[in-house]
Amino acid sequence: MSVKFGTSGLRGLVTAMTPDLITVHVQAFLSACDTGGVLCVGRDLRPSSPRIADNVIAAARAVGVRVIDCGELPTPALALAAQAVDGGAVMVTGSHIPADRNGLKFYVRSGEISKADEAAILAHLDESPATDAPPGALETDTGAMDRYVGRFVDAFGPEALSGQRIGLYAHSAVGRDALAQILKDLGAEVIELGRSETFIPVDTEAVDPEVRVQIAEWVAEHTLDALVSTDGDSDRPLLADETGRVVPGDLLGQITAEVLKAETIATPISSNSGVTMKGFKDVRLTQIGSPYVIAAMEAAEGRVVGYEANGGFLLGFAAQGPAGVLAPLVTRDCTLPILTVLYAGRDGGIATRVAKEPPVVTVADRLQEVAQAKSRALLEKWQQDPAARAAFLAPLDKAERDLDLTDGLRMVLTDGDVIHIRPSGNAPELRLYIETQDQETAETLLTQALEHLRQAL
Repeated sequence: MSVKFGTSGLRGLVTAMTPDLITVHVQAFLSACDTGGVLCVGRDLRPSSPRIADNVIAAARAVGVRVIDCGELPTPALALAAQAVDGGAVMVTGSHIPADRNGLKFYVRSGEISKADEAAILAHLDESPATDAPPGALETDTGAMDRYVGRFVDAFGPEALSGQRIGLYAHSAVGRDALAQILKDLGAEVIELGRSETFIPVDTEAVDPEVRVQIAEWVAEHTLDALVSTDGDSDRPLLADETGRVVPGDLLGQITAEVLKAETIATPISSNSGVTMKGFKDVRLTQIGSPYVIAAMEAAEGRVVGYEANGGFLLGFAAQGPAGVLAPLVTRDCTLPILTVLYAGRDGGIATRVAKEPPVVTVADRLQEVAQAKSRALLEKWQQDPAARAAFLAPLDKAERDLDLTDGLRMVLTDGDVIHIRPSGNAPELRLYIETQDQETAETLLTQALEHLRQAL
């Protein structure tokens, strides 16, 4: 992967993200999209992020835009800061991908950029913006992180997690200190684990097997009620229960939606289908990616929320917490689902609370360093050729019943299991999602299907 621009932003190898390339994309964004003449800038903890943030700031000031440097903070905290000043934002982050890559996430005044914004930005890339305006002002916002922390402390209250012993896998997540502070302010005892000053790419949707083992060992060693973490820019949650088992992000979303008394749910087709069994007024299944979730939320009214299989939760209405109101924040957030599920499981345990969900199990993994062109060529062949799909399924002793091409290739099998394959939209990865009735079957099928997928490539 060199550099790719899409609705998820600009992403590519650090060596390819030159000052000129960043300037062109940032100035095209500012010309094409509504930022109100104000741009908040934040960054994660990758070694390349300070330099890229400086490039973003310089590009924006060069066309007269007022810039507010928010420093190192989670992506949802930056979105909250931009919302407070009615401006746009750019987050410098590569999310969960390795440190030799980085990216930019763009926000307009209303939130994350849409597909329409993406098209407008692309149309402005070849324009030469006017540079005769005086340089835009540069300010700093040192309180953005504190306001993000206060959002949850005010809503949950100082006793919400009293008596709980929570492990925090800190690694190199930009939100590690904020999350620790929030947990402590809500009454929990926090044991920090695995802090790293070297960037570690953590994918909360496809947690590496060795990381799962480490999490289980930490939970047992420290007698934890739960362990929590996030991805690099802290917009996707990771939560393990008191047995050390990682709770899938879509289950966190289901539980959070129920606790907040949401009525309409927008979530990608890759999410656990148990959400359709929970009695919500309306469940809208979308293509994978927050822009599609946001579009479905905008088309709904009332108590609407969205979440993705990675656990990132989008709040579309003013929700009542245990101690106060949470204002809407329509961008992926890791903290709300973590806190809500911890609170929901504070008495009987998280494992017991998760066991109350419909008996549908989802697991996911991915093949890394797979060129997107190669992934798409394979899927296009399988989408068009039933015999090729049957040949893939035969060694698994599976057969196809239904096919869904909403996003990638989603095969519903004759026994009710689901195998869903799709290329990542912003990384050189081929994603695999499995849905079955029990955990052991799901994990076995995931391992087998991943190996057959590797062979097919």
